Amino acid sequence: MNAPTKSEIYFHTAADHLKLSDRMRTLLLTPVRDVKVQLAIRLDNGEIGTFVGYRVQHDGARGPMKGGLRYHPEVDDEEVQTLAQLMTWKTAVVDLPYGGAKGGIAVDPRSLSKGELERLTRKFVDQIHDMVGPDTDIPAPDMGTNGQVMAWFMNQYQKYHGFQPACVTGKPLELHGCEGREEATGRGVVIIADRLFQQLGKTLKGKKVALQGFGNVGTFTAKFLHERGARVVAITDVRGGCANPKGLDIPQLTEYAKSNNGVQGFPGSEAITNEQLFATKCDLLIPAALGGQLTAETAPLVQAKFIVEAANDPTTPEADEIFHQRGILVVPDILANAGGVTVSYFEWVQNRSVVHWPLDEIRAKLEQKMIAAFDAVWKISEERKVTMRTAAYILGIGRVAQATELAGVS
Repeated sequence: MNAPTKSEIYFHTAADHLKLSDRMRTLLLTPVRDVKVQLAIRLDNGEIGTFVGYRVQHDGARGPMKGGLRYHPEVDDEEVQTLAQLMTWKTAVVDLPYGGAKGGIAVDPRSLSKGELERLTRKFVDQIHDMVGPDTDIPAPDMGTNGQVMAWFMNQYQKYHGFQPACVTGKPLELHGCEGREEATGRGVVIIADRLFQQLGKTLKGKKVALQGFGNVGTFTAKFLHERGARVVAITDVRGGCANPKGLDIPQLTEYAKSNNGVQGFPGSEAITNEQLFATKCDLLIPAALGGQLTAETAPLVQAKFIVEAANDPTTPEADEIFHQRGILVVPDILANAGGVTVSYFEWVQNRSVVHWPLDEIRAKLEQKMIAAFDAVWKISEERKVTMRTAAYILGIGRVAQATELAGVS
């Protein structure tokens, strides 16, 4: 089953509840634009390197389209289409004035020098600059990209369009970036996890957590879990994993991972695999790595009572049904990991207004947005007796459908 089919299963489940017509479903599912470009650059050894870039603009009914730019060998049109569609629902769930987009280049950024990476980014901007911008489509960092890539992107874009800091978000602070943007997705995940336990009359403090992924999102998620008193008992990354049933020392592990290129071998822990991480007895499982990790094969292993999806599209429909049958509550990605796009929105607003908000204000606004979105999804879930995923899709798709209908089609 390919990725677009998976996303359409979730879509149609919610659309059935909303009683959307076939014509509206087609309108909402079909991307506005799907672009594939060839990127040729001169490599450091003098040879020509060729790469393929993608940008899918899914829907603009609620505002300019918004979505990350990822550099990864597995980037392809199907993946980008799926993630662009998820961005449409995600921005609507947290009630941002955006639509959804996504882009990427099929490349392992670790295989390129800094100069090659810069040339590749600038060549990508050359190919798509006329279809993105502050009022049209605003890229942001994603897997394999960061603030430096956004700085190159902005600089190249401005060669065509003049001073436009709002053309991308996730920029360095020195180039009109936003306080708290790097931590935003991880912080948002923990805000949602905390709110989940509050709704159940419990607290995050003392809860055992298993975390898959220790990149940007996973690292900040672990940090904020630790600060709120949760015990992270198991972590895996692309090279291996570590576990300690008494809880891992997250500040020390973070420093260890930086020095040793991963968490494997952390002193005082046991080595584990992803399968062993899924099977860890814990209160909360947080997938924060690549998509498609929780499948019909891995879902039966899960021993957690709750799952909060920090990764994009980590759970297949088959796994989702298994969790539902087993009574494992899943907070979906389009709600749980929306902290990043929310703070990107704050950056865009500041750039457009030529103002700067302090970190405390950013964090307070983020918490307010995330809690409001969680409460709205929770209410739909309770009233309609549906899963949190279906409730989130009902909320997001409903808002987009209403905007589409009100605007009309000319």
